[in-house]
Formats: sequence, C-alpha cells, structure tokens
Amino acid sequence: MSTPTQRMKIGDFLLRRLEEAGIRHLFGVPGDYNLTVLQQLHDAKRVKWVGTTGELTASYAADGYARLNGLGALLVTNGVGPLSSINGIGGAYAEHVPVLCIAGSIPLRSIDRGLGMHHTMADGNFDHFLNAYKPVTVAQARITPRNAVIEIDRLIVTAWREKLPVYMEFPSDIAYLEIEVPSAPLVLAEAPSDPERLHSCVAAVAEHLSTAKSPAILVDTDADRFRVAPELMDLASKLQAPVAVINAAKGVIDESFSHYIGIYAGKASEPGVQETIESSDCLLAISYRPIEVTTGDFSASLPTNTIHARAHSLDIGHDNYQAVTLKEVLRGVIDAIPKITHRTSRRVEPAMMTNTHIDAHAKLTQAFYWPAIQSYLRPGDVLYVDNGTSFSLLGLKLPPKCTFIGSINWGSIGYSVGALLGALTAAPDRRHILLIGDGSFQVTAQELSTILRHDHKPAILLINNGGYTIERGYLGKAEPYNDIANWSYANLPKVLCPDTSARSFVVKTGADLQNALSTPNDTLIFVESIMDPCDAPAAVMRSSNIGAELDYGPTGPQHREGLQMRPAVAEMHA
Repeated sequence: MSTPTQRMKIGDFLLRRLEEAGIRHLFGVPGDYNLTVLQQLHDAKRVKWVGTTGELTASYAADGYARLNGLGALLVTNGVGPLSSINGIGGAYAEHVPVLCIAGSIPLRSIDRGLGMHHTMADGNFDHFLNAYKPVTVAQARITPRNAVIEIDRLIVTAWREKLPVYMEFPSDIAYLEIEVPSAPLVLAEAPSDPERLHSCVAAVAEHLSTAKSPAILVDTDADRFRVAPELMDLASKLQAPVAVINAAKGVIDESFSHYIGIYAGKASEPGVQETIESSDCLLAISYRPIEVTTGDFSASLPTNTIHARAHSLDIGHDNYQAVTLKEVLRGVIDAIPKITHRTSRRVEPAMMTNTHIDAHAKLTQAFYWPAIQSYLRPGDVLYVDNGTSFSLLGLKLPPKCTFIGSINWGSIGYSVGALLGALTAAPDRRHILLIGDGSFQVTAQELSTILRHDHKPAILLINNGGYTIERGYLGKAEPYNDIANWSYANLPKVLCPDTSARSFVVKTGADLQNALSTPNDTLIFVESIMDPCDAPAAVMRSSNIGAELDYGPTGPQHREGLQMRPAVAEMHA
C-alpha cells in the first residue's frame, strides 16, 4: 500500500516537521537568504520566531532550549551566520545537545551556474560552510527539491537519536517550490534493540551487578540527554547501590535521592565519594567521558571491571554489545535482578555551607555569598553556571527537581546568557537563576535585551570583581590582560528596556545581598554583587593553579612571584 502524500511548499514542509518534532520556537537573526522561510513562518504561525542579537547567542539559546525541550533549532543566513554560530554548535556537540542549525543559503540557481554571491568567499566554492560544520555536527546536508523529504527528516531524526547537532543549508530560492511530501507526521522513536543482543546484554549486566558485593553507578550527562535518570534511580534502589555523578552531570540525579552520594572527580571528589566509586567491585558507568575538569585533573581511576554503558552500545570486559538502547538495557536489568534488602547504603551527606559566623554588615565576600545562594535555592529551579567563580555552584546541594545547565566540557564563556534565553523560552513557568561573573557576562550581555523584550523573569546574580578571576588563578593575578571595563551592570535592564519592571540591586555587604534575595521574583531580578578581584573560592583557585601546571609545564611563567592567585586564607566554611 502506498504512503499517503500531499503537495506542499518546501519551506512549509520544513516548518511542519520542526513542529512535529516538538520544536515550538526558532531562534536566530534575519538575513536575505533566510527571509523566505521567515515569511512562511510568519504566515503559518506554526513555529514562533525568537529574534536574537547575534548568531552566536542564537546557537546558545537553541542549546538551552534543547536541554529542557528535547530538541532546539536556530535559523541564520549564509556564511556569516554559520561561522558566527559555529562556536555554539561546537559546544552542543561537546555537551551532546541535539540542535538543528539551519542556514538560509545562496540560491540553487547561483550554485548551478557558478554565480558569485555575497556572504561567500567569492572563490566559486559553495561547500566551505558545509565542510566547516563536519567536525562539529553528526550530519549535514544541502536541501534541494529532489532530496528535501529525505534529508529534512534524516537530519531531525539523527539529531534526536544521537543527541548531537546537525547542519542544514536551505537555499533561498526553494522555499516556495511545491513538492510531494508525506501526509503522516514525523515520528521520533528509537530504533528497537536487536532482540538477541538485548537479551544477552541484560543477562550479563544483571549477573555482574546482582553478584557484586559493592556495586555502584557513575553518571555522565548522557543520562539526562537520553532521559534515563529515573531508570538509574530505580536500579540503585533495587540494588541498594550508591550513585555518583561527574560535575558536568550535576542535578541529573535528584540530590535528595537516598542513594545519591555526590560528585566524583578523582581526588577532587566530595567526601567519601572517591573511595566508594574506586573500590566498587562492579561499577556501572553511564557514557563516562573523562577530561581534566571532570576528573580532578586526571586523578580519577575507575575500577578495571567497570561496565561502560553508552546510548547504543555497552562494554563488559572483553564483550561488546551493539544495537542495544540504554533505556531498554536498564529496564531489562531492573526487571531481571532480585531486590537487595541486606546491603547497607553508603550515602554520604554533603556538608552544608553556612555564613552564620560572618558579619552580614561587613564587605561582601565569596565566603558569605555562596551559603546565601544555597539558602536561596528551592525545588524545581533551573540553575545556570558559566566559567569562573560561579563553578562554586557545583559545591551546593540542589533541592529536588532542579536542573543544572552548564558548558563544562566546552567551557565557552558567555554561554549561559544565551542558554538562559533558550531555556526560559522552553520552560517559562519554572524559576530560572543565572549565576555569572562580570567577564563571562560581557561576552553576551546584549541578549539580556531579548530576555527583557519577551518579559521573562529570571534572577540574574552577577559577581562584579573586575575581570577574569578564574584566569588570575592560572596566570596574571594583577596583570591588565585579566582586567575588563567596569560597567554599571545593575543599570542595564533599564538601559536595554526603559519601561521594564525589573528590580535591580547593587550589593556590597552580606546584609545587602540578603535583602536583594528576599525580593519577590514576580519580575526580572538583577543583583550585582561587588567583590574584591582577589577574593575567590579556594577550590576554584586550586583548580586554576593545577590547570596552569597542566597547560604551561614546568618552564611556564606561573612560578614567578606574584603572577598567580592562590587559594584565599578565608576558606568557605562547612
């Protein structure tokens, strides 16, 4: 029986498929090569347009949107747009986030005839940007009337299945051409596992875990991307086994869960976690990808008998299982193993930070700031971290149902402002808290205007300490290259949106901070906290100091007197 079809314009078909995939918003910047699709979007009102101040922040917004929505997309124009957004797409690739980057491109007529066009290299080669995106996307295609149905569907499904970004070039002269397209909606579904491989894999994993004396589970970010955190908690409960996360996966496992023990990062682990993970006689590691910032500068050492489970494959010793999906494997293992009742859970309660011993009327310090933020958090919050002293968020205990959004692997400063816009768009009913330093904020501060334009109501908590504090721990404690211009940050909401109802605060003492954080969050809150440039959490400084040794080697300049910030005498108190 033939598949029902209908006639449809190619641009309308693209927008229909985006909507069917659950993408309700499209971020980006208009340009002459994408205006045909934008006009169709405006006419059809199927997908809402969210215009951003630049393509880079559009890619960050699509990333943040995808983390809460499951898929995200942006629309840019040929050449200048893809190259501006490629950093954000590279971050989505590093962080395993499914984003569709659509570039309105030069007309097919110009490609066929070799006609020179603006926003190209003017060298007659029209494949530069497709080639540029190959290292940072899992799939790429230029859409034509002949391949539109196959390639549009392939790119969307591939992004969703692989949890990685894809790149689509959409020539400007094809949007209004009619083609035959499927009438049936697009279905996003995992290909089912090979039955024999699934059965054998489940049996092997279940045997190893159920016979182990001290099984444990270690979670990386793919547990969130592939939505298997509930299965992992079910498995931990049945095994009475501890669960740890790497710092990039903070919040993926509910931190109030009875078997959650904290962050594993080798020697930089939270108390008791390193011993629990490294002494396990059967560790189940979920898509573990070690780099220096997630392993305590390569001090992590997983047991040799670790089971490495990935989205579509699994390793147990010398055995490799392909064509299995992570969710099906975990559900099968949960059903197959007996419930353990005699094992004692090795839960480690993290120490709660407190600032009760610090004078609230004294000059604001990091030691007062982070315990105050801990008290500010509540269940269901969406929390954002950017590179810098805001990494201290990793040391806080998150209430139930919180979501952590960061770019730990990629580490591009300014990411969080664009991601905030995207995630606010995806989940406007949740409370969103951006924790950021002045240096990171200046990279993408203009996107605050879009957040205000759409009347979003996040809490933006900015530390103004005169520059790149985390870099001062690497090199250049007092050197001018780590300094930045001092803005009146708290005034920006009014500058960018004069009629805003946003509430702004300039905070200089602990009491000021407590007053600002007690403000009702019924509108945007912007809190600018003034701190000393050389005041930084000890853990952040130690990490920077070690990072300098890794980056620069024994002959590097970091050993010169006074060139490196070191951990402050005043530690954050537990």
